[in-house]
Amino acid sequence: MELSGLQIFKYLPAAKKTENSNCKKCGFSTCMAYALKLAKGEASIESCPFVSEDLKTLFEHSKKVAQKTVDINGVNIGGENVLHRHEKTFINPTALCVMLDCEDKNFEKDFERIKSFEVNILNNVRKVDLIILKNSNGKVFENSISIEKLKSFPLEIIQDKIFEQTAQNLKLIREKAIKEKDETFSNPTCVFLENVGDFGQLCAKASFYICKYANAIVFENFDETMFSTLITLRENIFTDPQKPLKVEPKIYEFNEVDENSLIFLTTNFALTFFAVANELENLKCSSYLIVTPADGMSVLTAWSAEKFTAQMVVKTLIKYNLAEKVKNRKIIIPGLLAHMQKEIETEIKNAGLDFEIIIGTIDACDIGEFVANLKS
Repeated sequence: MELSGLQIFKYLPAAKKTENSNCKKCGFSTCMAYALKLAKGEASIESCPFVSEDLKTLFEHSKKVAQKTVDINGVNIGGENVLHRHEKTFINPTALCVMLDCEDKNFEKDFERIKSFEVNILNNVRKVDLIILKNSNGKVFENSISIEKLKSFPLEIIQDKIFEQTAQNLKLIREKAIKEKDETFSNPTCVFLENVGDFGQLCAKASFYICKYANAIVFENFDETMFSTLITLRENIFTDPQKPLKVEPKIYEFNEVDENSLIFLTTNFALTFFAVANELENLKCSSYLIVTPADGMSVLTAWSAEKFTAQMVVKTLIKYNLAEKVKNRKIIIPGLLAHMQKEIETEIKNAGLDFEIIIGTIDACDIGEFVANLKS
């Protein structure tokens, strides 16, 4: 594990209250300031003439690479340095791979099926990461690699036969690599799943291995629904918890919009956007969705942080010239922002626009019923 500034400080003169406390010879005003910079990699361990050998040893150990990063055909595998995402973040998503036999009579059909598979997650297109080829005899295909070539990389190959044993091996390897920086366990792990007919069982096992702690998984089975499920799970696990999920702020269109289309409004928080977008796509009428910039914050969070304001709404309307696109003059805002109705309408009027604000639903799942009642 990396050392924190406080952990480093405990070894410095100021923490020990010796005569060299806060001497400034390191170039910083205090030992604490130096410790914080050292922890961030913005200072050298050699800058302090009073650093103990114990701290040097501990510091050097903390800087060792916990797990190697292996690049296979542009897919980075491994490189993790924490056990739990909330400690910092996971880095390289578990590579999901499919193994095919080049001598199988359905090889070409299966290869094209796997290669063309894709799923859109938060406006990011995800595909099968690698196709592993058996009996390739030197043949090369796009986005593929022979099994012999795969096994030549510095990977810890695990043949999955007994679930409990595989789970224990993955946990042991990751803990040795992260906690002890043991180079014997620094190779990324690659789990080969056996061919089974039960996709539910296969999906359950793979889901666990994605969470703890496979860096790559090779399947002998391919199923679009299973891979969509696993990719969605993986996306949730490997998002950076320190960075909010957000979409591009702009006006989105659903179902062949025209001048009479409904108008909805929300922030650019990804989870809110996709929940609302899914409902709008399923409406029998067309609609616009105004997405305001809010640093990826949810509706109430953005409002409380002053990232969603009446002024921001007006700027967005003017920026995208919505008044010229529609005859409809009713904008539906989230029910959680009902208290802003008059404020937004006043700001709209002051800007010379003539839109009316309608209070919508609190939950996206109620949009369909809301629209039905709106039109009745």
